[in-house]
Amino acid sequence: MMKRRFTLKALAVASALASLAALPSYAQSKDTIKVGVLHSLSGTMAISETVLKDTVLMAIDEINAKGGLLGKKLEPVVVDPASNWPLFAEKTKQLITQDKVSVIFGCWTSVSRKSVLPVVEELNGLLFYPVQYEGEELSKNVFYTGAAPNQQAIPAVDYLMSKDGGGAKRWVLLGTDYVYPRTTNKILRAYLHTKGVKDTDISEVYTPFGHSDYQTIVADIKKFSAGGKTAVVSTINGDSNVPFYKELGNAGLKAKDVPVVAFSVGEEELRGVDTKPLVGHLAAWNYFMSIKNPTNDAFIKKWSAYAKAKGIAGHKDKPLTNDPMEATYIGINMWAQAVKKAGSTDTDKVIAAMAGQKFPAPSGIMSEMDLKNHHLHKSVFIGEIKADGQFNVVWKTPGPVKAKPWSPYIEGNAGKPDEPAKK
Repeated sequence: MMKRRFTLKALAVASALASLAALPSYAQSKDTIKVGVLHSLSGTMAISETVLKDTVLMAIDEINAKGGLLGKKLEPVVVDPASNWPLFAEKTKQLITQDKVSVIFGCWTSVSRKSVLPVVEELNGLLFYPVQYEGEELSKNVFYTGAAPNQQAIPAVDYLMSKDGGGAKRWVLLGTDYVYPRTTNKILRAYLHTKGVKDTDISEVYTPFGHSDYQTIVADIKKFSAGGKTAVVSTINGDSNVPFYKELGNAGLKAKDVPVVAFSVGEEELRGVDTKPLVGHLAAWNYFMSIKNPTNDAFIKKWSAYAKAKGIAGHKDKPLTNDPMEATYIGINMWAQAVKKAGSTDTDKVIAAMAGQKFPAPSGIMSEMDLKNHHLHKSVFIGEIKADGQFNVVWKTPGPVKAKPWSPYIEGNAGKPDEPAKK
């Protein structure tokens, strides 16, 4: 009896396996390729990060509509690290060990990325980081699709020093108090020294995350600017930008008197601000929504339709695109191309396949991942704020600029390898 039961069971299993083998590979595979989405959906950084979560979801929908990857659909796993830096590390560990994601798209602030870094390195995960940053880092497990300082901060200062940019002689370096502004300003101070600017002509000021009272700081900037032609370099991050720009307007600090160039303010951050008093102030990025070319027209059209269909707050009525959205979109598409090339989602195979990946960027260039240093080659644009909250491009590089993760203006960087250490 037992023998007969065993035989019948074996026949049933064999029959099931035979019928499964006859199915197409996609039908066989009930599982999916899981994609981690690690952006603050609450807290001080939600103003900037929420839209990046939606950009990832839009790209996933597009990839799935074309059949997915390797015969499987992509499945997003969205978590909210809530602008809480240690929580970024916890959520990363959860995504990799429990949710078994193949890749993570996430982080905005460098302090969140620094929190995540040891986790992805230890667990051999993969992070795509889509925002400009201070450099001074190169990890095998991270692809940096935002700008390094030589692709944003240095060109912006050069522009402000030039005749076209107003010929600034004095500098206010104003930022949120964490690693990105402090390191960027360390680089900028050293760079300004090479241009003959003395420390007495540099004022460096930091405020905490979520800071909202800029009255005294703006008054001090006004006073400082009496000593000569002054420009402000702003590395304020998150929702603090709203009260800062409101105070600029209240104080009547106009761009023709003291231009402010921002590295973390784009179309999304200006949504909640009366931009009329801010006309002529600047931002340095690698993409603006106002750039005219067919690739960008298509990107904006796609995003507008997606935002309306999904009822995305703010964007369903007034869709906006910005630089970190573009960097996110390029990153996920390059990752998908690398997975296809590797024929696998294995981290090491995908890393190898990422070298030299190309993708038509909405900024108007053929975006290219460097063969070695895990950074994109990027064009640099400086835009003036317009009354409608968009930007008018007033300066751009002739073509894409290769990233320098290790700034030559930081002591000890000479001779550091232009590729991550193999681990």
